[in-house]
Amino acid sequence: MVERTVPGSAIKVVSKKTLCFFFGMTTLLFMLSWLFVLRSTQSDATSNSSLFSSFNDSYSDPVEKKYVEEVEPSIGNRAILGDSIEAEAATTTTTTSRDVVQQQQPPPQQQEVPEEQEQEQGVKCKPRVLRVFMYDLPPEFHFGLLDWTPQENADSVWPDIKAVSPHYPGGLNLQHSIEYWLTMDILDSEVPEAEAESKAKNVMRVRNSSDADVIFVPFFSSLCYNRFSKTGPHEKRSRNQVLQEKLVHYVTAQEEWKRSGGKDHVILAHHPNSMLYARTKLWPGTFILSDFGRYPPTVANVEKDVIAPYKHVVKSYDNDQSTFGSRPILLYFQGAIYRKDGGHVRHELYYLLKREKDVHFSFGSVQKGGIKKATEGMRSSKFCLNIAGDTPSSNRLFDAIVSHCVPVIISDEIELPYEDVLDYSQFCIFVRTRDALKKRYLIDFIRSIGEEEWTRMWNRLKEVEIFYEFQFPSKEGDAVQMIWQALKRKVPFMKLKTNRSRRFFRSLQRSEHRSIPAPSSFL
Repeated sequence: MVERTVPGSAIKVVSKKTLCFFFGMTTLLFMLSWLFVLRSTQSDATSNSSLFSSFNDSYSDPVEKKYVEEVEPSIGNRAILGDSIEAEAATTTTTTSRDVVQQQQPPPQQQEVPEEQEQEQGVKCKPRVLRVFMYDLPPEFHFGLLDWTPQENADSVWPDIKAVSPHYPGGLNLQHSIEYWLTMDILDSEVPEAEAESKAKNVMRVRNSSDADVIFVPFFSSLCYNRFSKTGPHEKRSRNQVLQEKLVHYVTAQEEWKRSGGKDHVILAHHPNSMLYARTKLWPGTFILSDFGRYPPTVANVEKDVIAPYKHVVKSYDNDQSTFGSRPILLYFQGAIYRKDGGHVRHELYYLLKREKDVHFSFGSVQKGGIKKATEGMRSSKFCLNIAGDTPSSNRLFDAIVSHCVPVIISDEIELPYEDVLDYSQFCIFVRTRDALKKRYLIDFIRSIGEEEWTRMWNRLKEVEIFYEFQFPSKEGDAVQMIWQALKRKVPFMKLKTNRSRRFFRSLQRSEHRSIPAPSSFL
């Protein structure tokens, strides 16, 4: 019995040891395999995050990117802006091992710095200009409206701007003259750099439309409305309407329009009443407007279109040495008091403010020295009212800016130029219409603004006034350059819309050109 039981127990012991050994080895291999999997997953995640990081850096919205970097600056930015950091480092007595390792490593390759950071970081590199293809429309659409005619046997529809520049009419016509300044700047971009008066270039004309960021339609629509919107004695349609019809026919027949559906086209319609016919046909393009007051949101909106400033009609206030105390008028307004649409607020404010001793609120126009009176009045005032009229915007805002008179904006639906990159609250006062119409609300609010706050806004006005200057040749940071930059910020959205519209282009073509065969049993 003993001899039989001993071998059995030994076998059991051996079996237990073998099972424990195999269990331990299996557990160990299982743990090692999981560690390997986790390590490889972490490595993949790191490489993927760097990939998405580089993708976002290249294609993210530059304004948003700039904001993020201001909130949490990267190491790269601190390296570029390293003067202050190096000064702190000189007072530091210890250096971490990580810093030592970084100093021993070779310097990283220089990366492109986004254009929006160049000025802040002091990086001197040539920014990428907006590439524009401009239609060679006949002169009747542009400079022909200024009574310019090409010379005999001339093969160009454009004037030789190096020899003579066609003159644009003055007065209120100037308010909506951006079509003239932008077209002149495109033509000037072809002048050799050695001969050009201005070195500031934000636009470049290209001859191949496939190389262009945008397609420019050079129709002087505001001038056409101002001069030719009325019908003659023997005309059924005005010249303004006839030209719009011809423009629509010409543009929509071009290959460039068919290729993108017009989504990359830039169309000028700064006067609120210009392009009344063509706007409903050319709405896929990007309009350059003064506001959206007379446009349905399906035709024009802040997402796809650009708001441009009016050209001010009062002269800029050069060498302004005024102070809070040297401007005796507290609040200034001169213009049409009785207006339609949203302009009803003007006459209501007139009755609220007309008895205030340091408020100037009166009727005025460009006639009988009106511009001269407005210039003197704004330069003598601390605050200038900009109240909604027939449309949410008016030229009065930009007259106030160049007069360094702090604008008080009472227009709930107003859209402002470059507001995606410019904070207007630093140099403007905004008051809701419903609050402005409360008894004594507006005057008490304006009186509560002290000298220190006013002086800060006055200084800011002098800094930003260049953004509203139209001139030829254009200069760095002026209105022409700012509008080109605003258009350039719209280019990614144009490309997005164009590419999305092509998703089902092939299937649509097939469905249009191939008929579905009828069943054999079809009767």
